[in-house]
Amino acid sequence: MNNEYTNSLAATQKPERMVWCDVVRLLAFFFLLCCHAADPFYAAATYAASGSNVEPELVLWGTRWGSLVRPCVPLFVMLTGVLTLPVRTTTTGFYRRRIPRVLIPFVIWSVIYYLTPWLTGLFGMDSSVVYKLFSWAESDSQSLGDGLDKVARIPYAFSFIACHMWYIYMLVGLYLYLPIFSAWVEKAGRREQELFLLLWAASTFLPYFTEYVSRYCFGTCEWNAFGLFYYFSGFSGYMLLGHYIHRYVRLSLSRILCLSLPLLIAGYAITLCGYSHILSLPEKTPEQMELFWTYCSPNVVMMTVAWFLPLSRIRLSPDRRVAVWLANLTVCGFGIYMIHYYFVFLGYDMGALLHVPAPLRIPFSALVILACSWGVVAVLRRLLGSRAVYLLG
Repeated sequence: MNNEYTNSLAATQKPERMVWCDVVRLLAFFFLLCCHAADPFYAAATYAASGSNVEPELVLWGTRWGSLVRPCVPLFVMLTGVLTLPVRTTTTGFYRRRIPRVLIPFVIWSVIYYLTPWLTGLFGMDSSVVYKLFSWAESDSQSLGDGLDKVARIPYAFSFIACHMWYIYMLVGLYLYLPIFSAWVEKAGRREQELFLLLWAASTFLPYFTEYVSRYCFGTCEWNAFGLFYYFSGFSGYMLLGHYIHRYVRLSLSRILCLSLPLLIAGYAITLCGYSHILSLPEKTPEQMELFWTYCSPNVVMMTVAWFLPLSRIRLSPDRRVAVWLANLTVCGFGIYMIHYYFVFLGYDMGALLHVPAPLRIPFSALVILACSWGVVAVLRRLLGSRAVYLLG
């Protein structure tokens, strides 16, 4: 998703292309698509009471894959830090260059998604197609009024018909914050950045502290949501972490592997065991379901760093064929992100039709989604030319 020296979610132009960033982006995309490829499995389990057929083995592997791929969004945000910090333009120029390239396609695609149920009804399709296309849709309504109501709420809320659009709200927030944050990053030394990262790391424990120790902690209460660690929490920590690793971390590959493997194993074990424990509870809230999958949690941070460190050591010439291929993914990345949810059902159905083994169903589906989305976006970019920026970023 990230890119600005081409056209994805969060990068910037650089005199020399860092191919390793494209490799990280490819992994992040694969992880992201695995996340969404698992949605039909979880939706079937959620709607089981109303007669859905549930294959326990598929839900089990959905849990395993879903726990593994949680670094998807953090990897994108870390790339933002690598490729944008420090900002080398005025605040006004930064906003003018980046925000419209995100907001315009976001609004267009949100409208398309929210009116799709109405269009399916217009073409005479049964309302069941809504849940087939959008696993977490709030209802199977094909009413134009319901679609327009969702469109009217785009400025401040997303619908689960387009559940992936939450990222855009967060991304725009990072863009608004970036020039201000960048001024501090440029002035701060290594030790000051390490202090920020230390406090940010402490903030990642808050979801667990709130769940298992005290609902109100470090000054939070009914009339105050902004506690002790609030100003050091959130995705800005990932952004700084990406910048910090790129600028300061100089470890040998052997040392990186010795660090990354234990981090990955421990982070994954915590994520999987914690999520499985929540699933075993007789009653659970949506907040509890997301607890161990929270992006800004210590276990997800561990897995994210474990992937980012070794991939940042990859060195490829930009002229190599694989590098050119990866660069094209970056060019098409934002469009892929916008369109990919339309192909989730196709990946799910193809896996079932071809009798793909349960352990491989989710990665198989993710590859189908990627291939279809990438192909459509590449064709659209060729057909639209320079106008593609309004639709595909």
